[in-house]
Amino acid sequence: MPTSLSIDPPTPPSPDADEQDTLRDLNRTPHPYHHQSLELPYASDRLLVPENQTQTQNGSTSLLSPYAKDSSPASESGTEADDEHFLKGLPAPKTRLHKGLRGQDEVLSGTSTPILSPVVGEEDIAALTEKPKSQKRIAQRRRVIETLRRNKNLTQRAVEVIIVASLGLMVRANPQVAKLLDYWERDYQLVGLTYVALLIIYPIRVIAWEYRRGTPSKTIPIEIPHHFDPAPILYPPAITLCVSSLVATSNTAVVLPNIILSICSWPQQLIPKLERLTAYDPIHWGLTCLPLLWSSSIRGASQLVDTGVALSDEDLTLLYPLHQTLCFVLHHLTTTSLLTAELQLFSISLINVLLLASSPQALILKALLWVGGLGTLVFCSSVIRSGILLARVPKWRFRRIPGHRQRSLLRELSKIFSWKRIKSEVFGSALEPVEEELSLSSDEGSESATQFKPPKRTRTAGIAFQTSVAHVLATSPIADGQNFTSEGIARRHTLPYLDTSNVHNPTQTPSGRRKRTTSLSVRPFLKLTYTQSVIRKWLYALYVYVVLITVILVGIRTHIEKFALRGMEPIGFALGYMFGDLPSFRFRVIYAHIGWWIPLPIYDEDDKQCHMGWVQHIRHNDFGEANTRLLIAAYWVCVFVVGLLTVFRLKEIYEVDTRRKVFHFMMVGILLPATFVDPTFAGLALSLILAIFLILDLLRASQLPPLSKPIASFLAPYVDGRDFRGPVVISHIFLLIGCAIPLWLALASLPRTGSGYLSGWELPGREVSMVSGVICVGLGDAAASLIGRRYGRRKWIWGGGKSLEGSLAFAIAVFAGIAAAWAWLKVGGWPVTGEQYGVATSARNAAVCASMASLTEAVLTGGNDNVIVPVVLWTCVKSLAI
Repeated sequence: MPTSLSIDPPTPPSPDADEQDTLRDLNRTPHPYHHQSLELPYASDRLLVPENQTQTQNGSTSLLSPYAKDSSPASESGTEADDEHFLKGLPAPKTRLHKGLRGQDEVLSGTSTPILSPVVGEEDIAALTEKPKSQKRIAQRRRVIETLRRNKNLTQRAVEVIIVASLGLMVRANPQVAKLLDYWERDYQLVGLTYVALLIIYPIRVIAWEYRRGTPSKTIPIEIPHHFDPAPILYPPAITLCVSSLVATSNTAVVLPNIILSICSWPQQLIPKLERLTAYDPIHWGLTCLPLLWSSSIRGASQLVDTGVALSDEDLTLLYPLHQTLCFVLHHLTTTSLLTAELQLFSISLINVLLLASSPQALILKALLWVGGLGTLVFCSSVIRSGILLARVPKWRFRRIPGHRQRSLLRELSKIFSWKRIKSEVFGSALEPVEEELSLSSDEGSESATQFKPPKRTRTAGIAFQTSVAHVLATSPIADGQNFTSEGIARRHTLPYLDTSNVHNPTQTPSGRRKRTTSLSVRPFLKLTYTQSVIRKWLYALYVYVVLITVILVGIRTHIEKFALRGMEPIGFALGYMFGDLPSFRFRVIYAHIGWWIPLPIYDEDDKQCHMGWVQHIRHNDFGEANTRLLIAAYWVCVFVVGLLTVFRLKEIYEVDTRRKVFHFMMVGILLPATFVDPTFAGLALSLILAIFLILDLLRASQLPPLSKPIASFLAPYVDGRDFRGPVVISHIFLLIGCAIPLWLALASLPRTGSGYLSGWELPGREVSMVSGVICVGLGDAAASLIGRRYGRRKWIWGGGKSLEGSLAFAIAVFAGIAAAWAWLKVGGWPVTGEQYGVATSARNAAVCASMASLTEAVLTGGNDNVIVPVVLWTCVKSLAI
């Protein structure tokens, strides 16, 4: 009982049986806060159990009745009225038995809790229906189940190791890569032996650590858990080495930096530590420098660059801190949206774009990701963080002024940007009184209305009435020995003023529990009124939009002009690149004498492109390159509009997962026919769309008006479980990346042609690997999902959500897509890079690639299949030279 109460409630008479049933039925009333409230003694004391019924078995008196409420855990909803950090859960209802088994004698529910009850599974039902077993048999059964799970997991992980090893053998079998690997064979062997040695030493280190702690229960105190996932161990180093070997056929400088980056991606747990809490491990950093010391010929080989990109030994030495810093920044921005393997691969990819980009398309991608990303991070991060904090504050938490009159906008702005407020928010104020901090804990919603009280009525009855009241209180049995006053039971919400005797401590809830103090980052916003908060949101949004426009027009534009376009202005180049073949546009450019700003393509009278096929001939000599790009863009817009209309039409017919696959098929319709026509334009378009997606998701996550809510509303029906793991909606971004990365890698592995201002914008040939990502994501993943959910009956031996029917559909769809791309390549007449095989050999290689991709999709758990599986398929197709 709290010390602030001066009397104990009277012991009520025990209700009869009918009245007890009525009270039980009305236990969940529309007034949940009136249950056992100390402020309403006469409304809740009838539920008190007599003192003789609350004795425990050891004779101690229980202080809580069976109907008292326990503390519920903190809530994250942010919609509570009394305390934003505490959810007052309702008492759980009585158990509802099935029809024919209901009655009035079931046990009442105990304490309230917002935690969900566990679902009764098949094993629980079997345990209830079967005869009781001995503890020994139960323990033996658990050991058998645990062994089966571990064996299934080991089988699954062994398949992953076989996939990675097969991938390496495929890359080694490529004739062009074989010559390069012969030169770097010693380096690859030393890296592999070092990695294997660390993997072997790690369990020995764990066993030694167990013995240092004490005598373990087992001789070998180590075992592989059934949920072990080797994705961070396998995919980042293996994919980095395999992909860099295939790309290095046109640029030998790619090999050494990626060998070092593969060492940087080794898991931190495998590396012995000198200091546990260090940002940069010196031993790991030293391992990344070993390739620079193995032989003196490596230093000379790092200068054999075809594209003019040279990396010094100092640059290569600093790759480890760059990789660690980038991983930290990406993890800070995405938190749990990316898994460990995905984080490592994205960091390695960004570093490759930063250091090794040489073509115009890669340099534009570098400007978008690095210049735009760093500019936005530096200038907008604090404002976006403040906008997110402000958006999380409920309306009722803002300051309310009694008798508040509408102020002018100028006065509101001057108050918001006052020097005193800015100084207190930026630098903090150490002189704030303690009472102000306590009042901001969690009770700002209850404004201090006691500051403005109307006059009280002091006398409403005569002397005779007061005398009678005093006589009744004096003769009342509850007043014996107690200091009872007329203010013991206060009226609430009916008087025009707030009685000071009923005001609670702002640091405690009405039940006496101490409130959690409001976060220091939120406190400055609680001093604002709702109108001021809205103005501040719009000011934050205006600042972010201005910074984004400035970064695009100043930073990105300048970088592209200087490095990617060799001094040509990007906006003028884009106009000539898209509209340069329109006669009216050419006439206006020439008439206005602005050819220095908008370069125009030169008409070629000779049929120099006939050797590249009839499609290329039509593109160059009939339509024109710029007009062809306009036609491709118009075709893409039509496919996109038709896809959206289809999705909206199927909204009421099919479930979300089925409608999401329409976007996958849209990517196939957009990229599969048009990529071979102009691959550099397709790669540039994917880079721009990726930048747009990132900006839109940034605006959505920042919760700034007016774009955040429409973007979130549009994406809400199409998100899946991975999108709820962190702040980033990754479904559409990973879909785009899965289609774009194989095309970017294919462009990086091929030489460039072109003349004039379009030098580096043409390719001498085409290959099927350009569209491998579209085939994998658009056809394979969609087919596996649709067929697997509809007809999937047989699961893989390691369990999970993948079925054999879905994996077979994935393989068939990928094989059909590769065959269609190969046929379109032959029909179009484009020259094919690399060795050419017959139809039977190409079909066999396509089947091998499809099977490898399908098996990877079925076994993969430590990464997103829309990112890793397309890269695996590109590696297979590129290695087998389909």
